[in-house]
Amino acid sequence: MRFILYDRITSLVPGESITGVKKFSLTEEFLRKHYGKKPLVPGVMYIEAMAQLLGWLIIYTHDFRFHGVMSLIEDVTLAPALRSGFSAEISARLISTSDTDSLGTARMTVDGREIASMGRIIYVHKQIVSTELMRGLFRYYGGWPQSKEG
Repeated sequence: MRFILYDRITSLVPGESITGVKKFSLTEEFLRKHYGKKPLVPGVMYIEAMAQLLGWLIIYTHDFRFHGVMSLIEDVTLAPALRSGFSAEISARLISTSDTDSLGTARMTVDGREIASMGRIIYVHKQIVSTELMRGLFRYYGGWPQSKEG
């Protein structure tokens, strides 16, 4: 993954929901040399941030045996372009999940105001070769101190 589009996971309920935060600053790599005097955060970055968090919820829920490959998004809404320098809360929830696929929804808010949402996200599951490696990556990238081991 080239960009990690969340700073930390703040809550996680396996099989149900995940919440995290992301500060979109002026120093974001994706803004470098891309915009002139108005560095705007592209809407695709909101979509990717929501998808990444929901992906980790799927991995965690299935005890690091599968990872999700996003295969469909529907009912996407994005706020008009926002200038960098804001902190967003990202929340996602699973509607259904099985060993083969997952269905979820996600939203992103700034100071309680919704700036992005995905009404439907479908992931196809792929088996993970090393569950221990994924557990380590989850702890490293998620800023989440808890693990399945307690």
